[in-house]
Amino acid sequence: MSNVITICGSLRQHSYNAALARSLPKLAPAGMTISPAPSIGDLPLYNQDIQDEGFPPEVEVLAAAIRAADGVIIVSPEYNWTIPGALKNAIDWVSRLKEQPFKAKPVALQSASTALLGGSRMQYHLRQCMTSIDAYLLGRPEVFVTFAPQKFDETTLALKDQPTIDIIRQQLAGFADFIARVATKS
Repeated sequence: MSNVITICGSLRQHSYNAALARSLPKLAPAGMTISPAPSIGDLPLYNQDIQDEGFPPEVEVLAAAIRAADGVIIVSPEYNWTIPGALKNAIDWVSRLKEQPFKAKPVALQSASTALLGGSRMQYHLRQCMTSIDAYLLGRPEVFVTFAPQKFDETTLALKDQPTIDIIRQQLAGFADFIARVATKS
C-alpha cells in the first residue's frame, strides 16, 4: 500500500491542473491512495528573516505531509515557460528545513496546458529544481496534457479524454513500482 499526495502548482480551484490532480485518486492502481497535500497558497513568500524567527506553521504542516507520504505527484501549469511562483516558493520553504522532506522522496510530475507543449518547459525546470534537493524523480511515462479544454468536460472539469486517462494510469502504475523500488533500497 502506498500513500501518495498531490501538490498542485495552480492556486485556482477551477484550473485544469487542479482538475487533473482531483482526477488521480480514481485512476490510481490497487494499493495506492492519492490525496491532496495542504495548500501551498497560504505560505508567505520565502524570506530568510522569517526563517530565522522560526518556520511558519504552514511550512511545517506541508513538510510533515510530504515526509508522511510514500510519494508525491506535483501537478502544475507552466507560467512564462517555467515553474509557477507559488510552487517554487513552497519548494524553497520546505527545502530549508533541517530534515528536508523531499530528500530521497519519490516524485512524479504532471502538467496540463491549453497549448501544444502541455507544460513541458515547466517540467524540465522542475526536474532540475527537484534534483537539486535530492528528490527521486520518476522518468517515464511522462504526463503532458496538451490542449486541455478538449480533454476536460467544459462544465464539471472531469477528465474525459481516454488516451490521456490511459497514459495517466500507466504513469501511476509505474509510480507505484518506482515507490516500491525506492523503499527496498532505503
